Amino acid sequence: MAYVDEELASQPDCWRTAAALAPEHAAVLGRPGERVAVTGCGTSWFMAMAYATLRERAGLGETDAFQSSEFPINRRYDRVVAITRSGTTTEVTDLLAALPGTPSTVIVGDGATPAARLATDVVAMPFADERSVVQTRFATSALALLRAHLGEDLSDAVTDAEVAVRTPLPVDPALVEQITFLGRGWTVGLAQEAALKCREAANFWSEAYPAMDYRHGPIAIAAPHRVVWAFGEVPAGLDETVAATGATFVHSSGHCGHTALGSWNGGRVPLDPMADLILAQRFAVALAAGRHLDPDAPRNLTRSVVLT
Repeated sequence: MAYVDEELASQPDCWRTAAALAPEHAAVLGRPGERVAVTGCGTSWFMAMAYATLRERAGLGETDAFQSSEFPINRRYDRVVAITRSGTTTEVTDLLAALPGTPSTVIVGDGATPAARLATDVVAMPFADERSVVQTRFATSALALLRAHLGEDLSDAVTDAEVAVRTPLPVDPALVEQITFLGRGWTVGLAQEAALKCREAANFWSEAYPAMDYRHGPIAIAAPHRVVWAFGEVPAGLDETVAATGATFVHSSGHCGHTALGSWNGGRVPLDPMADLILAQRFAVALAAGRHLDPDAPRNLTRSVVLT
């Protein structure tokens, strides 16, 4: 069994543990009214995007998300929150070192890593750290921590996750030649992460867009044997528009459109989008298996990018 298989399956328990950490770290994850920047690279950047949208939507203060290499170092923030599984990513450590006088918090797998030493405050999550190169549980656990920090009750999300780790996939990976993921608001980050998982684990053609922008060009590639997978709410009529192209529309979460899999969780609709991301992660790993690839060691990738 690949490491990623166990790490995928452990997500419900990791989310519970992460959510329970939120109260003790409330002061360092961004107080109400503070202007906060959230940063990371790759998967961590996509989780930062999701959290920034959720925090601002909750009315807790201006919140921006940046790829660490593109952080606007001359802007003033009350706090910078960095997400990094390894704690060694060069762009993150360089950024933290360049923030004298700005309080910084790092969410990290190992609290003894360079990023943790450079940050003002540390939220260590060793229970969610991973051996696989491909990130799954650390990313979602970091977002679970941050959602709980915003006051969300994640009980339903955990219940959905428990189903998502074992239920049949909504589409057969062997029959899919291309997939596009869509999101709105905070789920745009989830869509980006799902597409990245397919590219990383399986070297598979995958894309991601904001759902409202999809009909402004990207839908041109929709066709039979291709999939459009939407997270969260989608624009009215998008499912019919996609169906007309011959592509398959998958929508396991949200309040409108086709909810193909809503019966999984005892009929409670919608499925939490973060649990839906677990399905997409599983889809990517299944794609890798079908292509005889090792998702624990993807081509051209390492667990951390350390530049010399």
